[in-house]
Amino acid sequence: MTLLIGSLTIGLILSLLAFGVYISFRIFNFADITADGSFTLGAAVAAVLLTATWPTAVPVGMQPLLATLIAAIAGLAAGAVTGILHTRFKIHGLLSGILVMTALYSVNLRVMGRSNIPLMGAANLPEQAGAIGQRLAGNARSVELLGWIIPVKDLAVLGGALAMALLTGFLLYLFFRTNLGTAMRATGDNDQMMRAQGAHTGNMLIVGLALSNGFIAGSGALLAQYQGFADVQMGIGMVVWGLASVIIGRALVGSTHLGLTIAGSLMGAVLFRLLVAVALRLGLNPNDLKLVTAIFVFVALILPLIADKLRQTAARMSRGKELPHA
Repeated sequence: MTLLIGSLTIGLILSLLAFGVYISFRIFNFADITADGSFTLGAAVAAVLLTATWPTAVPVGMQPLLATLIAAIAGLAAGAVTGILHTRFKIHGLLSGILVMTALYSVNLRVMGRSNIPLMGAANLPEQAGAIGQRLAGNARSVELLGWIIPVKDLAVLGGALAMALLTGFLLYLFFRTNLGTAMRATGDNDQMMRAQGAHTGNMLIVGLALSNGFIAGSGALLAQYQGFADVQMGIGMVVWGLASVIIGRALVGSTHLGLTIAGSLMGAVLFRLLVAVALRLGLNPNDLKLVTAIFVFVALILPLIADKLRQTAARMSRGKELPHA
């Protein structure tokens, strides 16, 4: 049960990553590789702020919520740079993301000062959620649920992550129903039409990529706090992870409705994390995890194409049978 709760919690934290990839990949059809760097950037900024020693040598650190918000703002800046490189300097979108991701590796090392920052002893959001849960439970350390003895702190952190994911998804839905959000969606659907109507599609893309990487950096900051460390390598392959979550979510809801696709991204992130946990539990070598993830995304991407071809073949065969014989 502890493994299940931990997997659910990480899946909910990574739902912010899925939301970010959803914005770049689904809304703008933009393959943004910046995510690998901005995820680590969020973790690095949050870790440095949480373990800071100002204004004296006493390691007081910053309030976790404020540190997480600042980490998300750092991600906003990284995404905006990618958008500017693409729209203002006419650099190919994929190359723009690669350039920023590559630069962020050095930036993250500069921010952290070393390759790994432990957060043991530093105040963090999961710790605060656990403390609130214990107070609500009358200072009980554990509760019985479905015959399992579960630490109250673990349940409180899971509840906090669920509330965060649901609130973020709802706010994202409301944003894309505003005039600006609708214009961004229209830009992704048909940028030529938006330019004909006088809209500055370049600015729309910059805002969209900034928002996308803000979510991704926030996810990195939360994951670092939950795991208790920030590492310069922790963002490798996260864009593929987010893509897998979005693809699974689309398959789950089977609809292009805005609200359902956002909810599907959240569910996809949780389900994909559960699938990974099950695979590791069954003996999958952790070194093969990125390879298996890439293969899964490849299969998920080509399955709709195969299904469409099968339907078209079946339709042609059906029409052939209905033709009158001479």
